[in-house]
Amino acid sequence: MSTTSAPSEEKPPTKAKFAFPSALTVLVIVTVAVWLLAFLVPSGQYDRDRAGAPVEGTYHRVDSGQSFVDRLNDLFLSPVNGLYGIQDEKTALVAPDNTGALYGSAGVFLFVLAIGAFITVVFATGALDRGIGRLAHRLRERGALLIAGVMVVFSLLGTVEGFAEETLGFYGLIVPLMLALGYDRMTAVGVIILGAGVGVLCSTVNPFATGVASSAAGISLGDGIVLRSAMWIVLTGVTVAYVIRYAQRVRRDPERSLSGFLPGDRDRDHDRVSDDDSDVPELTGLHKAVLVTTGLVFAFMIFSVVPWSSALTGKADATPYGFELGWSFPQLAALFLCAAVLVGLVARMGEQRLSSTIIQGAADFVSPALVILLARGVTTIMNNSKITDTVLHSIEGVVKGTSSGLFAVIVFLVNLPLAFLIPSTSGHATLAMPILAPLADFAGVSRAVVVTAWQAASGWMNLWVPTTAVTIGGVALAKVGYDKYLRFVWPLLVVLAVLICGFVALGAVAT
Repeated sequence: MSTTSAPSEEKPPTKAKFAFPSALTVLVIVTVAVWLLAFLVPSGQYDRDRAGAPVEGTYHRVDSGQSFVDRLNDLFLSPVNGLYGIQDEKTALVAPDNTGALYGSAGVFLFVLAIGAFITVVFATGALDRGIGRLAHRLRERGALLIAGVMVVFSLLGTVEGFAEETLGFYGLIVPLMLALGYDRMTAVGVIILGAGVGVLCSTVNPFATGVASSAAGISLGDGIVLRSAMWIVLTGVTVAYVIRYAQRVRRDPERSLSGFLPGDRDRDHDRVSDDDSDVPELTGLHKAVLVTTGLVFAFMIFSVVPWSSALTGKADATPYGFELGWSFPQLAALFLCAAVLVGLVARMGEQRLSSTIIQGAADFVSPALVILLARGVTTIMNNSKITDTVLHSIEGVVKGTSSGLFAVIVFLVNLPLAFLIPSTSGHATLAMPILAPLADFAGVSRAVVVTAWQAASGWMNLWVPTTAVTIGGVALAKVGYDKYLRFVWPLLVVLAVLICGFVALGAVAT
């Protein structure tokens, strides 16, 4: 007996959604594109002063002297040169087996892995999570103070260590707490994304933004810290006030919520928040010791990199004080490796767990480290084909006709689309700074101002662009529509952009 089965319905093929390529993929594309453009862009160079900076008005055409095989070899070795390429003292060409100064980003590469290990060890202790949880619980009956307290902590972490992706773990705590206090889910999104984001935007010593950019610009991590600190205080205050104003408006009139409320969001007594401490993890003595140790490590890092004589006297060429350390990336990499071990010992993690956590932390940060060396590899192609100075010369005329304040604003604006294409701050900095830093010399502006304008552009874009996991992941975890988030954040973005332009223009004029 034969049976026939009903034909199954054929589902129409689903179209694959477009996903913006990763920073690594973007930089590979940029590498190939720059290599091809090097065949079309004429080679040339500036005369250099003793410090190696280009001398304005001395640009002249030269022959690169490269054959097609030489150029092909540069493309093939670009990641290697980006890591440990050596620049020949006579020819200025970069190759792994040359004799001369290190051109690659090996120091920054190791520094990123070291701080990745340190941050991972700190999070593995649970001290930071519990510290923020205890802060939220203590301020649970004072909504505005709670919002301000959590945002300032997030902003402080953002400005000193680039606290961003780590915020994704706090939505499970902050969202229910905001709802219990009578606010909405958008308030929680503002507290987390904008709190950490404005800190990264105003990075003072953030190694992944300020650190990498300063290294690429050839200046100290501490240069410009006064301007960046002032920006951090003002912009953090404005952002906190913006979120509190919205939160209080929603609490008075829930109908004004931009995110709306899901079933169950309003089924709470908003006038009383439970005093039960059973759900709040205890902050033990070990956790407190870890938090203190972590704070001291970052405080010492700031002390070690700040040029105190210049900062206190206002003179760039001031004689360094005897207590100044003048540390750079090699010393900082060693500092964070030692600090990771120290935190592990304080937390009593044990040898096996500490070793595996350090290794895992370094592994987790390989991606941004690879982005740095790929971006540096692009600059080696430009250097060897002698087109870097040609690109610089093409912009020199524009710089000549602008005031120093306007130049700083232009640097901010120019970097906005670059930040969209390359959401990795490290890759963006390594790629852009070799061009932007010499332009500052032509404009008579401190290179530190250019670093500040660049990182502000990168941070401002990362507050809203859909190519960042922090923004898209955050609104998804909070169950808030991305379009609603844009409606919430755009007035603040305008205010921040105006303030940033004002700060960088003032900083340029002052220098």
